Amino acid sequence: MDIEKLKYPIGKFVMPKKISAAELENCITQIEEFPSRILAYTNGLSVAELNYKYRPDGWTIKQVVHHCADSHCNSFIRFKLALTEDLPTIKPYDEAKWAELIDGNDDEILASLKIIEGIHYKWVLLMNSLDKVQLKKQFRHPESQKIYSLDEVIALYSWHCNHHLAHIEQAILYKGQF
Repeated sequence: MDIEKLKYPIGKFVMPKKISAAELENCITQIEEFPSRILAYTNGLSVAELNYKYRPDGWTIKQVVHHCADSHCNSFIRFKLALTEDLPTIKPYDEAKWAELIDGNDDEILASLKIIEGIHYKWVLLMNSLDKVQLKKQFRHPESQKIYSLDEVIALYSWHCNHHLAHIEQAILYKGQF
């Protein structure tokens, strides 16, 4: 079994050289649709199924859901920082350690699904309000020292949504094999 394919079922993210208005609109639509899609993927799953992993040493479905709530909240805050400060340095976090905390392992995923629904509503509202200048606002990631513009982050998080939906699909497909 190819671990890389299990880690990245839709492939690794590749930053587009230029993001067209149509591509940006598609990315925002993907982010907007994520709450209903993740709910559809997880609706009716038993506790046993929520504990399925998408790969050996990977996260469970419930950890993926809780991670998405955490990650997307962080991204929304980073957007607001970029829009209100001059090239802010964002605060990274150890997502693997967060996934091991009690709330990252909770069998009850409804609270995280509600967070995703709420944050995505606000995030999409914000993204759709941005003009060309605002889309080029940036923040610095201190670990990589890379500077990201908001249009790039929109592309990244569109991929992120689909990446984790594919993980959930994969975990369900393998039915607890890992």
